[in-house]
Amino acid sequence: MNDFLWERLSVEGQREVDRLMAAGRNVQAIMVIREYADGPKPEIPECMDFLAWRFTASREVSDGG
Repeated sequence: MNDFLWERLSVEGQREVDRLMAAGRNVQAIMVIREYADGPKPEIPECMDFLAWRFTASREVSDGG
């Protein structure tokens, strides 16, 4: 489900979310997700779940998994 939300963001939006997360600016990342996601605006709990998913996914990539 969370990868579906990722796909709703433009490449630019995805990069901005990753940049903000790397800087520890999760509230701002949620604002970007809610502002730039195609379709209905995701709720804050959905965005929080998404950030947890994205953090795990990006860690797996950086760990080589």
